[in-house]
Amino acid sequence: MCGIAGLLAPGLAPETLAGRARAMAAALAHRGPDSHGIWTDDGGGLAFAHTRLAIVDLSPAGHQPMVSSCGRYVIAYNGESYNDAEMRAALPPHNWRGRSDTETILEGCARWGVEETARRLNAMAAFALWDSEERRLWLVRDRVGIKPVYYGQFPGLFLFGSELKALRAIPGWTPELDPAVRAAYLRWGYVPGQHAIYRGVAKLEPGSILSVRAGEAPRLSRYWDARDIARAGIARPLAVSEDEAAEQLDALLTDSVRRQRVADVPLGAFLSGGVDSSTVVALMANGSVPRSFTIGFDSAEHDEAPHAAAVARHLGTDHTVMTVGEAEALKVVPTLADIYDEPFADVSSVPTAVVCRLTRGQVTVALSGDGGDELFSGYTRYVQGLAIWQRLGRIPAPLRRAAGAVLRAIPPSAGDAIARLLPQRFRVATAGHRINRLGAVLADGTFPGLYGEMIRLWPTPPVQAPPAAEAAPPAVPPGLAPLDHMRLFDSLAYLPDDILAKVDRASMAVSLEVRVPLLDHRVVEFAWSLPPALNGAENQGKRILRRVLYRRVPRELIERPKRGFAPPVGAWLRGPLRDWAEDLLTPARLAEGGLDPQPIRALWARHVSGAVNEQYRLWAVLMHESWRRRWLA
Repeated sequence: MCGIAGLLAPGLAPETLAGRARAMAAALAHRGPDSHGIWTDDGGGLAFAHTRLAIVDLSPAGHQPMVSSCGRYVIAYNGESYNDAEMRAALPPHNWRGRSDTETILEGCARWGVEETARRLNAMAAFALWDSEERRLWLVRDRVGIKPVYYGQFPGLFLFGSELKALRAIPGWTPELDPAVRAAYLRWGYVPGQHAIYRGVAKLEPGSILSVRAGEAPRLSRYWDARDIARAGIARPLAVSEDEAAEQLDALLTDSVRRQRVADVPLGAFLSGGVDSSTVVALMANGSVPRSFTIGFDSAEHDEAPHAAAVARHLGTDHTVMTVGEAEALKVVPTLADIYDEPFADVSSVPTAVVCRLTRGQVTVALSGDGGDELFSGYTRYVQGLAIWQRLGRIPAPLRRAAGAVLRAIPPSAGDAIARLLPQRFRVATAGHRINRLGAVLADGTFPGLYGEMIRLWPTPPVQAPPAAEAAPPAVPPGLAPLDHMRLFDSLAYLPDDILAKVDRASMAVSLEVRVPLLDHRVVEFAWSLPPALNGAENQGKRILRRVLYRRVPRELIERPKRGFAPPVGAWLRGPLRDWAEDLLTPARLAEGGLDPQPIRALWARHVSGAVNEQYRLWAVLMHESWRRRWLA
């Protein structure tokens, strides 16, 4: 796992080109503490920067940037390939300099071309390739978006990097917040899709390839698209029994975990005691004693460590519980703007940062269970969405639209006032807000509209000047069944832009590599090909995945209500974080940042009074302001 960056700027003096590459490498030192390197093509105006976290082949033979044996191509690579042996075997006989998967990918690109190499790879990866003959730069991102790459084109300058920090290291570019993207961030809690928080900067989307030459506009293409995978699986589901489906998934996951255990450094796994992480650890424990790590909290309400410990005892792992007190968790909060150099509102970033830091003290690689909810219908909101849609479907469409128009016209303050007139037992917190959202759902009348309202933080982002066109998440094809729509939306947006971004930044901030065996693209394709009866959301979902797990772990150790990985942020904002929040939420500061103080301050007042818990919407604003203070002040 590494950091990659570079610039294409013909006309720069060689020493300037090299100096700027060094600055980019320095900005990404946390992603690769073992070594760093730069490479320049002075005639082409190209510079690569690389910081290395050595995982496989720790020798200098894996040093990057790396030049191909033919001398034409140069690569800067971030990630891990899980089919390196097969890739090497498919290439002509070659005098390999070492065992690094970087060399395999590089020689594959020289032999097969970039797109064919990307299609052959089973990897979490982002890499840059320079063709010194054509003077063309290529950027590639893995299929599901585990590893990031940002890029931006400006007059006479093209930049790219694993994080925005690397781009900011370049003089001559002044970062400027993009209001359309800020509004999208406040709506969703993360920056979605191809967008980045700065004007002129974008993220390479999962499964995509970009190519660019100096003076030309970048060309984008896809070699893999979750939408195509979903449509193909839905159209031609597997004709299998439940037992056969469990056998096939078991074989796929066993192989994925086996491949992802390869490392020349200490390796372990996160274990929460839930279905996903327990499945990964159970497969790791097949014939060996894996190391497992659980974070415990001193608040019993949020502590799943005892459940994880019970699973670990059953599997016989070398288990470590790292108990964290409130004070230690709170120390992370001021560092979040540094770790996530875009605004990022997932409250579980706090415990994620803590568990990554503590795990890094003992291992260099950790396997995670991320991805199971999206693939195997595990989110509670899927059940809720289906239930609400079933009820709404009983109301005639004209009546739904008329009622929606009426409810949307009621100001939130009026809705709250009406609610206060009701007997105590009938009162609903934030009634005006809920009435408006129900009105929006009824007026829209579609399931995508319903699901959007369910998962948005701020239905109307609290900005002073709403943008003419707000940045949007990746589009989901129309006409999908409700559950398929939810799973695909989350696979395209929430998974790469929230879940995987959260883990990448938190882990790489402490030089920890995190691998995700459930997101092997073969598993993704299998999950979409399951018939609906075998991949429903009822009974907490994950029907076939549970079958795989229960072959190894007793059901009674796993079956319990689903609980998220979220700290008690609402209570913290009323207590130990109140002064920090008050400082960020002053009307003058909010207005300076382009936000509308009125709805934010009203929400804050209701929250600190204890009348409601608005931690999620407030956290989005606080993370915006904390980020802005750190990066744009």
